[in-house]
Amino acid sequence: MGALLLTWPALFNRYPLLYPDSVTYIADGSPVARALFLHQFSDYYGVRSLIYSLGILPWHCYVTLWPVVALNALLAAFVLWLVVRSTLPRHTVASYLVLLLLLSFLTSLSSFVSLIMPDILGPLLYLGIYLLVFARDTLSRVERWALILIVWWAAASHATHLILATGLCVLLAALLLLRRQSRPRLKAVGEVTIIILLAACAQVALHAYLYGEPSLNGDRPPFLTARIIADGPGRWYLEHHCPEAKFALCDYVRSLPTDSDEFIWGAGGIWESASEETGKRIREEEIPFVLATLRAYPRQQILISAANFWHQLTAFDFAVDANDWMLKEFATVLPRQHARLLRSRQAQEDLPFEFFLSVQNWTVIASLAVIAGFAVRLCWHRPSRTVLLGGLGLVIVSAVIANAFVTGALSTVEDRYQSRVVWLIPLLAIVLLLDWSSQWKQVR
Repeated sequence: MGALLLTWPALFNRYPLLYPDSVTYIADGSPVARALFLHQFSDYYGVRSLIYSLGILPWHCYVTLWPVVALNALLAAFVLWLVVRSTLPRHTVASYLVLLLLLSFLTSLSSFVSLIMPDILGPLLYLGIYLLVFARDTLSRVERWALILIVWWAAASHATHLILATGLCVLLAALLLLRRQSRPRLKAVGEVTIIILLAACAQVALHAYLYGEPSLNGDRPPFLTARIIADGPGRWYLEHHCPEAKFALCDYVRSLPTDSDEFIWGAGGIWESASEETGKRIREEEIPFVLATLRAYPRQQILISAANFWHQLTAFDFAVDANDWMLKEFATVLPRQHARLLRSRQAQEDLPFEFFLSVQNWTVIASLAVIAGFAVRLCWHRPSRTVLLGGLGLVIVSAVIANAFVTGALSTVEDRYQSRVVWLIPLLAIVLLLDWSSQWKQVR
């Protein structure tokens, strides 16, 4: 029931929601599978998570995308059920359905469940870390192993997920050591760290097999280079230190863009137009170039990154348009489904995104007020409740803030990046309200 409820945007749209990146995730699964199982190698496998592309391949098989939506919905419904059961042991079923009903219609959760992207896996990863560290005793052995598989796949499905999961493990370990918490939770953090490490090792091993050399990111574009040039300090450094710096980017010093997306994805942009040798040099010189820029303009870059972080933290609108490139490429990847996509509300630009954006904005504001009001109350709970609710709050708040920093300061500011995690804030607020209601009824 919960999974079905979460799929209503796709049902309303008459087709799963798509983003331009969705097409590449769908297309990249086949060449990776041929290389792994048939030893038929290709020259190019794409720039996105190959493990995610490979993971959804058995679900769509280039026939239909609805099973991928079903997978997203089942994973989200399962993880949220475990979260509700750990924090609301009384009236769990009623609390669970109320939670999903509110999150589904008041936040972007159901939209990301209906979207063919790894975005929904990020929040499920962070909630999985909460469950494995703070609510381990509420899980059966089967549930624990299922959750371990979800955490592993989610961490391997996007670079941002891997970075944030690593940061969460470091933060939790540091806090538990400072508070001298019990060994079981420190051991649980260590186990989660091993899962994250295995996800990273899987990426390295897959890229080594496909490309002939180990790499965590494969054929990843130089996002940091694009970001620091778009911010300004990278451009200033090249203008004042070329040609003695001898970076490959010095050849483009007179045509550096002011937008990171234009640098990487723009038609005729530096990355798209660079030769294979030049592209390899730009990628190899990324860290030296970034460090050199930071040494030259530390204060300016810190201020600009802080502004980008704040902008990303407060930018969580969500809308997916069916642009011409996506429609054209989709026709080559899933030609039999192209007509159905064209009949969707998304393709006809008939989805009421503005209304739901307004609803979500007010929901987040109200949720922040609820969380602030209940923050002090957590101290009055008996210890077991404080640990569970406090642990959930710590993971959610840390993940939302860290997501804004990693995407806004290190990549680019985009509403979709923060929208994919912002529904965790209403989740926390609703859990706190339901817990208070349960406690109040018990006292009465």
